[in-house]
Amino acid sequence: MSDPAALLTTSMSRRSVLKAGAAAGLAGILLPALGACTPEDRVDSLVVAGGEPGGFYLEFATLLAASLQRNGVARQATALQTGGSLDNLEHLLGGRATFAVALADSAAEKAAGRIASEAGIAALGRVYENYVHCAVRQASGLRTISDLAGRTVAVGEPGSGTSLTTPRLLKAARLTSVSAGGAASRGEAVTVLNLGLNDGLSALRDGSVDALFWSGGVPTAAIAAAHHDVGLAFLDLSVLLPVLRAEYGTFYDRVLIPAGAYEGLPAVWTVGVTNLLLCRSDLADTAVKRTVELLVNRAEELIPQSSLGVQFLSPESLINTAGLPLHPGAAAAYRELHG
Repeated sequence: MSDPAALLTTSMSRRSVLKAGAAAGLAGILLPALGACTPEDRVDSLVVAGGEPGGFYLEFATLLAASLQRNGVARQATALQTGGSLDNLEHLLGGRATFAVALADSAAEKAAGRIASEAGIAALGRVYENYVHCAVRQASGLRTISDLAGRTVAVGEPGSGTSLTTPRLLKAARLTSVSAGGAASRGEAVTVLNLGLNDGLSALRDGSVDALFWSGGVPTAAIAAAHHDVGLAFLDLSVLLPVLRAEYGTFYDRVLIPAGAYEGLPAVWTVGVTNLLLCRSDLADTAVKRTVELLVNRAEELIPQSSLGVQFLSPESLINTAGLPLHPGAAAAYRELHG
């Protein structure tokens, strides 16, 4: 996988990153316009499972739902507030959501647990890079992940992708983790609390946790606000990549939180995880195809204003779905887009 540092610099806006990727991938390709939608084509209602307020997932899901409705893919489309990736997948497989955004490692974990008689998970595309933040207060003196031994950390609320990824990071760092109140919650063990973004930041502000793990876009607006209030720093997690990849697969990559993404902070390397837009494998081809056309032809409508992270809204990037199979309707759409 290419080095994200070459794709993301402090001088590149979220829109210039998108345009650069699209220009490279679409050179010589004439994209068909989004086709007129007949009443027979239009879906009555679509739900996009998103994430927590203040995070990238919910903002992206809200933009996608608005675009689906505005461009006639559905008569009504709404974004669903959730706990994150694992929660989204449960809503998707339970029929409560049509589409879900989820981390690739979470999607693979959920897909592996499905049985042959159940509807599976299929991908519409890889939509953006997710950055794992390990945020600490600047005054804490914490400089490396090993320094978290004996500390208390927020690891994501149950149902979030962060709650799957963080234990893997701690294990890769050879840190023992215990739940708050556990008999071993002292000494060199890391005490873990299942707190999401907003509750975790509140705990970081008041000192009841020493670090917050969060997986999202760069910058994450809620983290930027907390940094303004108390002064944060981020720990380099990229040192854990060899162990992570050997143990769990190639879902993880080395990515850069660039200098200035959070005011006054230097660049720091961390772990990146591809974020996918997913549906059930039994979703009608027409709805999938028209949504893929939106991802490509209406990409500018789908860039959250709060984040400047790398976007993958061009055909050659969207199809790289980290081993998750494309829905047949999505595969057909990409073949048409490529001629």
